Amino acid sequence: IIYKSVTINTSKEMMGYSDFPIPEDYPNYMHNSKVMDYFRMYVKHFDLLRYIHFQTSVLSIRKCSDFSTTGQWDVVTETDGKQNSAIFDAILVCTGHHIDPYLPMECFPGVEKFKGRIMHSREYKYAEEFQDKRMVVVGLGNSGVDISLDLSHTTKQVFLSTRTGAWVVNRVSDDGFPLDVVHFTRFKNMLRHIVPLHLMNRWGENKLNARFNHENYGLKPQFRFLSKYPVVGDDLPNAIVSGRVLMKPNVKEFTDTAVIFEDGSREENIDVVLFATGYNFSFPFLEENVLNVNNNRVPLYKFVFPPHLEKPTLAIIGLLQPLGAIMPIAELQTRWATRVFKGLLKLPSPDDMMADIAKKIKENEKRYIPSQHITLQVQYIDHVDELASLLSVKPNLLFLFLTDPQLALEVLFGPCTPAQFRLTGPGKWDGARKSILTQRQRILKATKTRALKTQSENDTCLVSSLCIKIISVFILIAAIFAYL
Repeated sequence: IIYKSVTINTSKEMMGYSDFPIPEDYPNYMHNSKVMDYFRMYVKHFDLLRYIHFQTSVLSIRKCSDFSTTGQWDVVTETDGKQNSAIFDAILVCTGHHIDPYLPMECFPGVEKFKGRIMHSREYKYAEEFQDKRMVVVGLGNSGVDISLDLSHTTKQVFLSTRTGAWVVNRVSDDGFPLDVVHFTRFKNMLRHIVPLHLMNRWGENKLNARFNHENYGLKPQFRFLSKYPVVGDDLPNAIVSGRVLMKPNVKEFTDTAVIFEDGSREENIDVVLFATGYNFSFPFLEENVLNVNNNRVPLYKFVFPPHLEKPTLAIIGLLQPLGAIMPIAELQTRWATRVFKGLLKLPSPDDMMADIAKKIKENEKRYIPSQHITLQVQYIDHVDELASLLSVKPNLLFLFLTDPQLALEVLFGPCTPAQFRLTGPGKWDGARKSILTQRQRILKATKTRALKTQSENDTCLVSSLCIKIISVFILIAAIFAYL
């Protein structure tokens, strides 16, 4: 369902599976075809293909009559027009939240009179289809920005309409490293919990405005930097400054050939209006009352388990919206769910799970502005650590500093990559340490495709080694005093 130009917004070291690093020669931000290649490699490496039934639809999932004692499910599937029923011990639902296109037609008077084409971003595939068209894209999310930029090279004009504006970030960050590699570290996450929110907002806004002034580009949002997830738009300021994309406020109404915006401006002879307005989600295949969705809200303990089932044999995977990569979270969710299925881990009481759900909803409503999926939003490192703690796979920094200072420093100051959750506990992977210590090499391998002679590498290694030793000594002394 994705458009052909899609390049992923999370870097390869942050999004790969924890025990199977993405090849070092793959770009840090992969085209969707490269992501598919990686999935195929993973399936082949772990011999998973024999367990997968392709071209199969799930029609219904219902509790068996003895569910209260067995926890089993009756699943009806369809392949090539033939239905089949089978009993399963547990279910993982991995459909995500990009399911039902959301088209808020009732918000736009006159839309029924518009004679041009109206479509949702889900229908978009190629920019060439819209050669020399005048288009309005409604919605300043990642898809709206991506599609606008893709279209801007072939259409006559693209107008990008936004109701609230957005903070726009670049995939490439400090020193040319990927954005998430630079900022998603345990050390910076600790600072995030210490530094007052208004100071972090000011820092983030100043940093983004130093690249280009959001107000001058018609992008300045009506909210602070950390009140809503930013939009990834590497080329958006270039497209705006060159006139390929023109920013517009929210659409007020339609005529038969024109779009009128809330500031009173009017664009005539519009050929296509594309709504990049997101998705709703539902689970029509699930038995009624197993999982109730109300206004894109669904009660799930840790975003995984329905709290009121007699047996915890149903888990929802990937139904959340992290500021960061979703694949490592989905992997941790699945590792946790399977151990619960096996009876190796227990869930709290239904009341305790509901209390935890209510607490998270309250925290999100306090922190973020109202949005379509506000209850699905999570902070990446906080959430993976929460899941890792449930699994007993969260790295122990104090223990690492005492036993392996080099690894400890990379775990603390380096990017919080998935291999950190294979260092210890169930599912421990012997290659995790090496994967973490060589992750920077894999990042640079993809960009240093033109070899240069340098004299600074040896000096850098010596300085780094010395710093490691000095810091390790101080941490060791502090740890000793802490236990006295």
